[in-house]
Amino acid sequence: MRYLPLTPEDRASMLATIGAKSVDEFYTDVPDAARLKGKMGGLPDHQGELAVERHLTKLAAKNRSASSGPFFVGAGAYKHHVPASVDMIIQRSEFLTTYTPYQPEIAQGTLQTLFEFQTQVAALTAMDVANASMYDGSTACAEAAVMAARVTRRKKVILSGGLHPHYAAATRLLCEAQGLTVVQLPVAIDGEGDLSKAVDGETACVIGQSPNVFGTVTDLSGVASAAHEKGALLVSVFTEAVSLGMVTPPGEMGADIAAGEGQSIGNGLNFGGPYVGLFACREKLVRQMPGRLCGETVDADGNRGFVLTLSTREQHIRRDKATSNICTNSGLCALAFTSHMTLLGGKGLKQLAELNHEAAIELADALGAVKGVEVLTPRFFNEFAIRTPMDAEAVLAMLDEAGIVGGVRASRLFPGDHLGDVILVAATECTTADDIAAYADALREII
Repeated sequence: MRYLPLTPEDRASMLATIGAKSVDEFYTDVPDAARLKGKMGGLPDHQGELAVERHLTKLAAKNRSASSGPFFVGAGAYKHHVPASVDMIIQRSEFLTTYTPYQPEIAQGTLQTLFEFQTQVAALTAMDVANASMYDGSTACAEAAVMAARVTRRKKVILSGGLHPHYAAATRLLCEAQGLTVVQLPVAIDGEGDLSKAVDGETACVIGQSPNVFGTVTDLSGVASAAHEKGALLVSVFTEAVSLGMVTPPGEMGADIAAGEGQSIGNGLNFGGPYVGLFACREKLVRQMPGRLCGETVDADGNRGFVLTLSTREQHIRRDKATSNICTNSGLCALAFTSHMTLLGGKGLKQLAELNHEAAIELADALGAVKGVEVLTPRFFNEFAIRTPMDAEAVLAMLDEAGIVGGVRASRLFPGDHLGDVILVAATECTTADDIAAYADALREII
């Protein structure tokens, strides 16, 4: 739909109808000192459509595609192959243009896809029930923390030193807004086990991540036992959904809530979003779960049907009693996830996970063989941390000049934590043997 601005006559007619002389009368309650005088500083005047298109094209040309060369960036967003059939499905008009399925009688297709999404997420995480998606992994993590506080009636949340800092920041923001105390453990490459020592009788939940932000895979079963002994919950976080095809899922480690990012399956990098948050929990906690839950039922004639069973925002009549203010789900991204998962199946996901792990092992062997480079992550899936004898930012800049996107410097995620020589490196099924050789050769030349 094109934007058709109002004419001066249209505006005059509308103002006359409501009894206002000018638009300025709408702002009489705003102090004069707070009003903008003249043009907004620094912004150019409006331009025609062609001029704007040319300007945006120049800006877009500055971007570098993840497919333009060897690419080893992870840290919560991963480059995976997305089959063309996924885009074909999500661009069908009945999916692309739909919104929230309030009326089940005309939204059966949308409700069914969300129901299937929930089923897949519950199976992936080995949990009892999953909701119809969250905004992204960080908001899922934050909602898990406040949910745990509601369940336990406690106000202390403990974050692992290996939790992705973006997830930690989102969690801290939401928790502190609700009067909860957040305890962040020191940054640690292999720090999930520290959660067991930190939990006490006032703890609502401990939040651990596996694989964590440094790529370390950890069995959180011991953490779950320690938390449960103190009456607390374990929230198990993940940023790489493909890892669930190989590593032990949260439910099998005793987690009460699983929260993470589903971008890896069906969704491209998309310059940082939109993504799709995954959220699952034990059945006994379902009434406190945020977001929406689609359920299966039968109609008056006994035919299978789908409905919106749970809507915790209570946006219609009881907003003051809402357990969450998450106001919608990432429906199209969830559909992309479901489409890709359906194409893969259980066997395909396992094979995909194995390809990722194999590529990461080859990359770690190649980089670890470079003199002066140390692989820091003790157990990993498709991502790990390396230490270089030079400043990581300088190393990555020189790799970039060689056409290689070499990873993410840890100091960008953890400023001031003495990680200036550490780089987070990821490999997926898209990483080739030539990519790995090019990275190792370039690193050897630099160091």
